Amino acid sequence: MAGENEGSREGTLGKNLTNGFTKGQLSSESKKNTKKSKGSSKKGIETGKRNGFVNFMDEDEERSEEQSDTFAVSKSVDKPPKKKSLLEQRKQLPIWEAKDAICQKIQDNRVIVVVGETGSGKSTQIPQFLNECEYAKEGCVGITQPRRVAAVNLAKRVAQEQNTRLGDKVGYSIRFDDSTSPNTRAKYLTDGMLLRELINDPLLSQYHTLILDEAHERTLMTDMLLGFVKKIIKKRPALRVIIMSATLNAERFSEFFDGAEICFISGRQYPVQIHYTYVPEQDYMDACLRTIFQLHVKLPPGDMLVFLTGQDEIEALESLITDYAKQLPSNKLQIQACPLFASLPQEQQMLVFQPTIPNHRKIVLSTNIAETSVTISGIRYVIDTGLAKVKQFNARLGLESLTVQPISQSAARQRSGRAGREAPGQCYRLYTEADFDKLPKESTPEIKRIDLSQAVLTLKARGQNDVINFDYMDPPSKQSLVRALEHLYSIGALDDNGKINETGYQMSLIPLLPSLARAMLSAREHNCLNEVIDIVSCLSTDSMFLFPQEKREEAAEAKTKFLHSEGDHLTCLNALRVYLETSSDMRKHWCNQNFVNRRALKIILDIRKQLREHCKKANWDINDNTEVNTENILRSFLSGYISSTALLHPDGSYKTTVGNQTVSIHPSSSLFGKKVEAIMYHESVFTTKPYVRGVSSIRGNWLSAVAPHYLGRQQV
Repeated sequence: MAGENEGSREGTLGKNLTNGFTKGQLSSESKKNTKKSKGSSKKGIETGKRNGFVNFMDEDEERSEEQSDTFAVSKSVDKPPKKKSLLEQRKQLPIWEAKDAICQKIQDNRVIVVVGETGSGKSTQIPQFLNECEYAKEGCVGITQPRRVAAVNLAKRVAQEQNTRLGDKVGYSIRFDDSTSPNTRAKYLTDGMLLRELINDPLLSQYHTLILDEAHERTLMTDMLLGFVKKIIKKRPALRVIIMSATLNAERFSEFFDGAEICFISGRQYPVQIHYTYVPEQDYMDACLRTIFQLHVKLPPGDMLVFLTGQDEIEALESLITDYAKQLPSNKLQIQACPLFASLPQEQQMLVFQPTIPNHRKIVLSTNIAETSVTISGIRYVIDTGLAKVKQFNARLGLESLTVQPISQSAARQRSGRAGREAPGQCYRLYTEADFDKLPKESTPEIKRIDLSQAVLTLKARGQNDVINFDYMDPPSKQSLVRALEHLYSIGALDDNGKINETGYQMSLIPLLPSLARAMLSAREHNCLNEVIDIVSCLSTDSMFLFPQEKREEAAEAKTKFLHSEGDHLTCLNALRVYLETSSDMRKHWCNQNFVNRRALKIILDIRKQLREHCKKANWDINDNTEVNTENILRSFLSGYISSTALLHPDGSYKTTVGNQTVSIHPSSSLFGKKVEAIMYHESVFTTKPYVRGVSSIRGNWLSAVAPHYLGRQQV
């Protein structure tokens, strides 16, 4: 469960929006400054900060001809192009000219690395090319993606190009949703799903070719796949492997695969004019809002992509944009705000890819999901905050922090490039050029910075018992691996020798965090699977409770009707159950009245449905108890949280049972300010100090009863 959703930030955001913004007019001083800037060496869009505008300057590079072309072309891109057939569109992609060369390369080499910019067509076209090759008459090509939205969207596009029904010759496989058949020849799937297939098919024998797409993102699952695939090709000489990257760090992948050949695909990148702020922006959210309207009233038609750090920011800004857009004159270009983040329901994600409403400018508010994973047609302008939410795990303390951090230079270039996929574009960076120069060149791979419990369980379930000596592209620290092994042992997934047991194997089949998977297994024994599924669903997305800044007290009062004395897990259950009992025609009103996030509830219900279907396929009985047994529910979760517990000490502080670290209950918790003998928590975060969230009270004597094998070795 992520932190409490801040809801609307109208108390601080938008305070500098002037009437000039909302009426679609620049002040006369702003126009004067803009004209002056054209003659300077740094062509500033200097619009007068005292009027509420953000001051930008252009990137100081010698490409004035390219920049002047940008303005000339961008004013004409609003003319609708003549509709081309799908085949004509394919032939115009940069990758098309390399079709024969790619097929020859993959037939001659077992592994190749393909480097091509996002939008070059490599993700949609190469799988189609390969299925026409002589070696690929049997089996299918598997194309992994780090994100579900990319897997689904790419599969839909290729199915259209192949003139086939989605799920037949072209399909996708993501968590809880398999749209494939025995006829499938091109299968798009998340890297996590391919790892799951390794359990039943260690050699991935159904595939003639594996394409590991977006490998430059270096997600934990992608890095694990790299190691497994390297082992598989030694046992399957006929298997072909393509590592695809949108950045130029291909040498690392080539070295890992023993000098694999690198193929560069020329892109179709149009010039993108880069603008920086003159001075750092103190409130990047407020700067975002001001810049959006500043550009909307000034620039020619063309959609806008805004990079933010998370769901809470996206929803807050979406609400503000929608409110302020109502003040735009009806005869002016209107605004269509579209959110995009990983946990957004699939049908809402797909709205981003639909054509923009006539007489509107689409403004896509996205996390870094839009950096490389998906191509959104129509984007001409990018606003880059230069920030992203990053998980950092302290293996020594066992604490994880989710903090907003500056992105890398590589990520910044990917973001700006989104404006130049179809025509010349512009990127507005809400930071200075000096700050850009200080950014790290590349992002740190996930395997170096996050909790490895799920990764270690995945390795063990797939026969890799020696997790320390696995062939990693970038080996994680031994301390992180040892911490993960200890955690898995604490929840009963490993035996005394560190080998996976039946409980651990069953956990690996459930597509959840190990702690939540263990809770579900325990719930079967305690006859409370129905309730635990509901709570797990709530914990798997951002908080359902909204706390708008201007109505914080009112929202807190509304939440009290759902509070449970035992803590957050049962509070979530109470709220969800009341919502489910509310008639469908009254649910929107109920959410507004109780400050509950409807979008979060939609996600929760989707996960709930998927988990129940998983249980039915596994022949697990889902109880339908009329009474809730609180102790059984809490004991079930404790089975997964045994190393995420803390005891109350005489000085009033809570100290963790593992590591003896002092932690505080987060203010968003229903147990905040209360003293109970022991607590368990869903996550630990470090902001101003170590906090725990998703907290429930437990009895001290439950600890040794639930995990005597582990806590007997700890100082409790």
